Amino acid sequence: MSLDKPYADIPGTTVFDADMARVGYHLNQFCMSLMKADNRERFKADERAYLDEWSMTEAQKQAVLDRDYNRMIDLGGNIYFLAKIFSTDGLSFQHAAATMTGMSQEEYAQMMLSGGRSPEGNRYLNETSGGD
Repeated sequence: MSLDKPYADIPGTTVFDADMARVGYHLNQFCMSLMKADNRERFKADERAYLDEWSMTEAQKQAVLDRDYNRMIDLGGNIYFLAKIFSTDGLSFQHAAATMTGMSQEEYAQMMLSGGRSPEGNRYLNETSGGD
């Protein structure tokens, strides 16, 4: 049974906690397999066949095939494990983060150089609705 999670109402934020670690275990293990060159080559040769070797949910597999990093996080993926996928694709962390925000890499880089994202709209929901 999950404990009370006071961080559950932060818009757009998925906290990787013990529950998410359990949900994403096989997805994250797949990601870690990409640390080996032979596995990266097998994955790139036939992504679906390689994914089918893992006990991931169909939703997790589809998110990988779609390179939908936000969905992978929702399904238990940890960004540090997911980095193995975009590294396998030859992409930078900055590029992946930009796609997750709906920005181009250049727009994302400029936002970060300008101090990052505004906290407006990114607070606890109870902070913006007058609290409990």
